[in-house]
Amino acid sequence: MVFQGWRSALAMVCITSTTLCAQAPAAAKPKPPPDPSLALIQDQPGLPRVLLIGDSISMGYTLPVRELLAGQANVHRIPTNGAHTERGVADLSKWLGEGRWDVIHFNWGLHDLKRNEDDKHQIPITEYEANLRALVTQLKATGATLIWCATTPVPAGDLQPPRRDADVIAYNAAAARIMAENSIAIDDLYAFALPRLHEIQQPVNVHFTAAGYRALAGEVAQVIATALDARAKKP
Repeated sequence: MVFQGWRSALAMVCITSTTLCAQAPAAAKPKPPPDPSLALIQDQPGLPRVLLIGDSISMGYTLPVRELLAGQANVHRIPTNGAHTERGVADLSKWLGEGRWDVIHFNWGLHDLKRNEDDKHQIPITEYEANLRALVTQLKATGATLIWCATTPVPAGDLQPPRRDADVIAYNAAAARIMAENSIAIDDLYAFALPRLHEIQQPVNVHFTAAGYRALAGEVAQVIATALDARAKKP
């Protein structure tokens, strides 16, 4: 009787354990740590304020730009991936906030020209131009010195999602016309990156290596520093 009772108890333990295991929820995947480029910063009093607007490419050069301009400017960025111009139109007012900006370095393009399953652009170029004109109007109202950043090259290969460098050239040309009409300086990162693309960009990827982002940051910081210097010399 004792033996049979022991077997019954063991069976109950096994059944209970199996039930508990079956009912236990799967372990949640840990969330990736927040990108440090998106962290808010505290202004150092007395320094001009710079705002970076852009997608993941700009996220990649944000921290090195901030390091290069340390002691010269408070370098902020929008607290997210700026994505395409449609999102910019929806969120720019929130990103600009209530503070005063001295220089705004901005870009949209890689997400606009991305192609979907039907081989159509996420934001057709005509809509891109219209959105960009609206964004420029809003940015000019801040009184900041504006710098348009040309979209960086797309490498050859089977990219996912699909993008083509011919589209980058076309969208950059459309943006350049709008900037010329509004007397806005252009930071031509496309021209800077293209001849050294194999050295600074990841293979078959629109993103760059760590060294590549530092190279881009050097160009961005130099253009911003020049704009800040010119602004400081204005009467």
